Amino acid sequence: MSDSFKNVAIIGLGLIGSSISRAIKANAPDTCILGIDANNDVLGRAKALGLCDAYHSDGAAAQTELSSVDLVIFCVPVGAMESAAKAVAPYLNASAIVSDVGSCKASVIKALRGILPDHVIVPAHPVSGTENSGPEAGFASLFHGRWCILTPENDGNGEQAKAVEKVASFWRTLGADVETMDPAHHDLVLAITSHLPHLIAYTIVGTASDLEDVTQSEVIKYSAGGFRDFTRIAASDPVMWRDVFLGNKEAVLEMLQRFSEDLSALQRAIRWDKGDELEALFSRTRAVRRSIIEQGQDNAEPDFGRRHD
Repeated sequence: MSDSFKNVAIIGLGLIGSSISRAIKANAPDTCILGIDANNDVLGRAKALGLCDAYHSDGAAAQTELSSVDLVIFCVPVGAMESAAKAVAPYLNASAIVSDVGSCKASVIKALRGILPDHVIVPAHPVSGTENSGPEAGFASLFHGRWCILTPENDGNGEQAKAVEKVASFWRTLGADVETMDPAHHDLVLAITSHLPHLIAYTIVGTASDLEDVTQSEVIKYSAGGFRDFTRIAASDPVMWRDVFLGNKEAVLEMLQRFSEDLSALQRAIRWDKGDELEALFSRTRAVRRSIIEQGQDNAEPDFGRRHD
């Protein structure tokens, strides 16, 4: 790893937290990892997997280790950031850099800054994950070739800039590509690229399960590839996504309004047999898919890489 962080605390040992721990062990084995999780069952499973060097369920029990931590990463749902910060705030080394992995940033910055006013905070969002959760779901290569977006507070002083570079170096060591972005802009971008797709997936799967003239067994039995893909997204952690939608409310509602307008236009095109409009839209969206593949954010395997043997 960089020469910055020798002792890292990971608060929350679910998919992302456990993947960070695995990635540190794979890429920076000399780094000492402290794992904290308020759920004793999760903590026990993480310990059985050997994810960290020390384990505690709360900040008070971990105060000795926390006093020497130089980077603390909050890997909890964004709605739990404030309470998680309160649990460790009295015991943190004053020079420790504070970061997180939340999917929305403005609300997280507000929560962390309110509890840790004197710490340097470098919010981060690794844009990677799966529909699975829990410490068993993590893997060391989760961040390879994926973007990690840093959204530092805009004070521009030397200490902040140095901390941003340290955190950027940390994520590069774990295999991520790093980008820096304004927090509000991040929230708007992720509202359309991540949050709205999840909201649509939850809605479509919920609608299918509610149809009175289609039984649940038929929905499952005759699921085509498109619906299966929606169910994969809709299987994501419900607590995490509840908090994301509430934490990024304004940006999500703005993108949802835009989507609703576009959906109405599509509805009109179908109703009035405007095939040229439909084809033009589908051609444009197909080009977006090709661009994603060209930039290495997915691959072009047939049928999304599904095995047919």
